[in-house]
Amino acid sequence: MARTGITYDDVQRAVDTLLKQQEAPSVQKIREVLGTGSFTTISEHLREWRSRREERRDVPPPQGMPAELVSLAEELWTKAQEAAAENLAHYRQEADRNVEAALEKVATAHRRAEDAEQRESALAAHLSSVEARLQEAASEAAHLTSAKQGVEELLTKERERRSQQQDQLERLQQDKEQEAREFQRALEEQQQQQREKLAQEEQRHEAAEARLMAMLDEARRERQALEKSHAQRLKQAEQRHDTLQQQLHALRGELAEEEKRHRETQLERSRSEEALRARGHEVDLLNERIEEQRRLIASHTERLKGLEEKLDEKIWALARQQREQDAASPNDESKLKRDPGRDS
Repeated sequence: MARTGITYDDVQRAVDTLLKQQEAPSVQKIREVLGTGSFTTISEHLREWRSRREERRDVPPPQGMPAELVSLAEELWTKAQEAAAENLAHYRQEADRNVEAALEKVATAHRRAEDAEQRESALAAHLSSVEARLQEAASEAAHLTSAKQGVEELLTKERERRSQQQDQLERLQQDKEQEAREFQRALEEQQQQQREKLAQEEQRHEAAEARLMAMLDEARRERQALEKSHAQRLKQAEQRHDTLQQQLHALRGELAEEEKRHRETQLERSRSEEALRARGHEVDLLNERIEEQRRLIASHTERLKGLEEKLDEKIWALARQQREQDAASPNDESKLKRDPGRDS
């Protein structure tokens, strides 16, 4: 069956064009004139053209046609028949080959159509799968939208919670500043107490020094009394020596107690220094004051030791002087023989 792309009229016009060019019409030449069409379709239309031409062969030429034109037409027709006879077998073979090739192409087309149907089925299945995935994606998008709303609500709550935390932080900061001010006041009170304690320590040291000086004055007065009374000097010196020893022991006890209090003061001051280390210039001034008091205490201690050594030297000097006087006095010597334990 002829294809709808090439009609009989197209083939007839191509044949007329070839005849005007004094060329025998053939399937190949008609296709060259048309520029398209299959050999099978052109061959069928060409056979139809020849069949119609055979039917019109017995029709006499029109009246009044010139003899030259009739002769030319007959000659052309004869040549066309000869060319057609020569090429008919070749074209028939070629047409058969083309038919076989066309049949193969048709079979291939059928196979391709089947493949296309299979691909179409696969595409339909894939499309169904894609539609299902799209539905799932739409459902997931709705779920994500709902989740987004939930997240936005959580963010709003989180912002509110952070605002509350910020308020709490500001309140804690205010409380911290209040505690810092209270600590500063307590620190200043502690420093004032420390200064008062240092003043009390200075007063105690001055009182101790005054008592020691009074004792030295009393020792001088007793020495003068011993010089006036040789008979009672040794006894009084021994009694005074015992008294002084007791007083010295008491003084040493007081000194030990004073050193203990001083150590306690030092320990308390060390603790205070740990607490006041970050106080800056005021703490440095207090440390300088404490260091000055420490040097003063050390100086007082050295003075106390020096006075104690001087007191011991004077006591021993008085004792030696008394022994020398007793050695010069016979009564005193006999008295010493009767009582040798007093010389020791």
